[in-house]
Amino acid sequence: MKSPFSGKSTGLLPRDAAGETWLAAVIAVLCFIACLACVGAVAADRAAHGWARQLRAEATVQVRPRVGETGLAAAGRAAETLSSVPGVSEAAVMDRKEAEDLLRPWLGEAVLPDLPLPFLVTVRLDPKAPASTVVLSRALAEAGLDASVDDHSLWRGEVERSAALITALSLAGFLLIACAAAAAIVYATRAGLAAQRGVIETLSLSGATEGYIAGLFQTRFGLLAAGAGAAGAVAAALLLGALRTLGGAGGLTAALPLAWSDILLLSPCPLLAGTVALVAARIAAQATLGDRGPWRGPRRIRGRLADAVHDDRRFR
Repeated sequence: MKSPFSGKSTGLLPRDAAGETWLAAVIAVLCFIACLACVGAVAADRAAHGWARQLRAEATVQVRPRVGETGLAAAGRAAETLSSVPGVSEAAVMDRKEAEDLLRPWLGEAVLPDLPLPFLVTVRLDPKAPASTVVLSRALAEAGLDASVDDHSLWRGEVERSAALITALSLAGFLLIACAAAAAIVYATRAGLAAQRGVIETLSLSGATEGYIAGLFQTRFGLLAAGAGAAGAVAAALLLGALRTLGGAGGLTAALPLAWSDILLLSPCPLLAGTVALVAARIAAQATLGDRGPWRGPRRIRGRLADAVHDDRRFR
């Protein structure tokens, strides 16, 4: 005869006996926030590395004219000299209007006409084999030019450090959200065990082991968390798709460039949520059942039955 406990079935447990609807809503919200944190970290890392690549592919040269030479003439000679250096794709003189456009957001419009501006040359480097600062400085010195080369290494280092910090903070936030979801599942599992104590004692009398009873709750909350995680991931995917569509090719902003491939990062969310729920529910169920003791439930019921029989005999 086949044992009624040979197969796992969560149908033995009453539906929504411990506020599982609210638990599913909480898990869905937590998964939604975790998905946004994950995509935000990827987008910030993408933006920072994109800026770093742009800074690495460019250099700026400040030229100081010699006596009897105009600044534009000195800058023109520097651009011509650098254009012939291996590893340089293009060198061009930055005119005053372009320099004023760069300074206008910082200094305003009033002081720009009377402000003495340096003479600059923008250098675009070959991305495959860029020329180093030493090579550029040597070429300028051999041409008799008094100039200094800025390869933006200071700014590039700041950008890369900021990207690493943002990625670390986003990962920490994701881990905290996962821990919050696990804590919510543990609490709901304990509440479910307390609310369904009668069912547990009946199963114990019928021969169910603690492992089987814990498995019922494990399967129940694992499926619940997986479904809630899928709902949170779908909601995050819809929001990201809307932001990507509204933001155009660059995503929402230049600081957070989104890509359609970022939606694929959300696919493991249901599996991760279900796994966290399985582990948390198993631990909570076994801990709660262990506190009961293997025979405490059946002994209580047998005691109640004995008291009922005794009372029945006394009143006959």
